[in-house]
Formats: sequence, C-alpha cells, structure tokens
Amino acid sequence: MTRPGGTQQYWIYGAAAALLALQATVLHIFGQPFFAASGHLMLWVNDPFSPDMSQQLADWYSFSHIIHGFIFFGLLHLIAPRLPFGVRLLIAMGIEISWEITENTPATIEHYRQQALAAGYRGDSILNSLSDTFMMSTGFFIASRLRARYVIAIALAFEIFTACVIRDNLTLNVINLLAPSDWAPIKAIHKWQEGAKH
Repeated sequence: MTRPGGTQQYWIYGAAAALLALQATVLHIFGQPFFAASGHLMLWVNDPFSPDMSQQLADWYSFSHIIHGFIFFGLLHLIAPRLPFGVRLLIAMGIEISWEITENTPATIEHYRQQALAAGYRGDSILNSLSDTFMMSTGFFIASRLRARYVIAIALAFEIFTACVIRDNLTLNVINLLAPSDWAPIKAIHKWQEGAKH
C-alpha cells in the first residue's frame, strides 16, 4: 500500500537530486574542481585567508548560507504559504543554486577578488558549493520549526559572531558585492577587514 503523499515525496527527492546534479555539472563545465587543490578533505576551515576557504565542506561563510535558508523560508512563507513545504524547499534550492552558479562565473570571481578577504579567491570547489546548498536547506528546515523571533535572533547572532571573528558576514558580503569598490565607505570596510590578517 502506498502512503498518502508518498508519490509526491519521491518526486520532491528526485527533483532535489536533479537540481544538485545540475549544480555540480554546470560548475564542472566552468572548470571548478570537485575537491580542494590541496588534496585534503576537511570538515571545517578556520583561517579565512587559507587557500582551503570556500573549498572544503564548511567554513565561516557556511553561517551565511544558513541565513539564506532563513530568508528564503520567510519570503516563501509570506508569498506562497499554501505551497507544500517540499515545493517551497525546491524553490529555495533553485534560488540558492542559481546564486552558486553566478558566484562562480569569471566576472563575479574577479569582483570578489577586490575585497580584502577574498584577494586570492578562485571560486568554490564543487564539494563546497554543494555543501553551501545543503547549509541553506538546513537553515530553511530550522526556520520551519522555530518561531520567527528565534530565527531572527539566531541570524543576528551569526552575523555579529562572524563579524567579530573574521570581520565579514552576509551583510558585509552583500554590501561589498553591490556597492562600487571606489566608494569611500567600501574602502573603509576593506581597510578594517585587512586588519584581520594581523
């Protein structure tokens, strides 16, 4: 006997797997390596200036991707509250994967290199990029289980924590990405971030 909703559940799993396969394939076409060039497989990269940053399973920017999940859940809850959870998660995955692909285009990589903390950025490894999507999905799931005020508190804690430890976070990343690099406040941010090297 088939459980109610079982067919839909398998469809969602299949669609999620297809999205991840598409992500990996496009990044491979872009020339991104599957594993870090160092040849090491690490669960966590602590040094924001390490060549393994954005190459391993998790790093300081994993917190930002969890916050992506918080944001996507909140927006989809407001825009399409009647859609099944699985469908909303697939939409969130599609948005995140679209960003992961955009993030690894030559133009975006070069733009990131203008930032103090990303001077040697070469894009993500495929492993790291897939992990970023998993982190977003984790954030999405957490947001579905907690009250909004707790989700907001966790997001703020992540932002303050990473700003204090590595002088970067999702907010600063977005500002650096969108604002002109020759704008005085951006130069001030870059100068402050360079102090993390000392």
